[in-house]
Amino acid sequence: MTQPLDHVRLSPQMIHHTAYVTYDAEATVDFYTRVMGLEFCSAVMDSRLPSTGEPLPYFHIFFRLPDNSTIGFFEVPGVPAREAPTHIAHRVFNHLALEVKSREEVDRWCVWLNSQGVEPIGPIDHGLIYSVYFFDNNGLRTEITTTIDPEWNRRPEQAQKDLTRWKTVKSAAIASGQNVSEALFNMIEREK
Repeated sequence: MTQPLDHVRLSPQMIHHTAYVTYDAEATVDFYTRVMGLEFCSAVMDSRLPSTGEPLPYFHIFFRLPDNSTIGFFEVPGVPAREAPTHIAHRVFNHLALEVKSREEVDRWCVWLNSQGVEPIGPIDHGLIYSVYFFDNNGLRTEITTTIDPEWNRRPEQAQKDLTRWKTVKSAAIASGQNVSEALFNMIEREK
């Protein structure tokens, strides 16, 4: 009999890879090697989805970062064009963030991206991190960032308090028929 998993101690250790759809593997290899400076480290071709056995020929490509994590893309013939996002949040919040060593390096990336015909947004000082944003050749929003506050991701108690505040204001707005976005906006603005 299989023992139940101990969810308190069971936790992933790191990101192995992320994967996205590309419509042109060759152009993606060019972008990620020439512009991003990553190694094109592996490729897999198959005629079927490994998880279901469904016939679907694909080409899966990988690029290695210095920490040995990878970014992957799948080219699949006949995939329809990605639909335009229905809300700005889908276009800006779904993104890939890649870390560099310093603010100066983020600034250098901004200049480099411009020189390669890639239009950067920023740099932006978020207080916790310092970033520049752009879209890759697949339309994937990408961020080059560096940490300003080394404790930014070591605040679990505050994160839980913030979640409770978010949930409380959201629930109260729903219960009273108030616009949820407006209620959250006002709460955040008051606390700045």
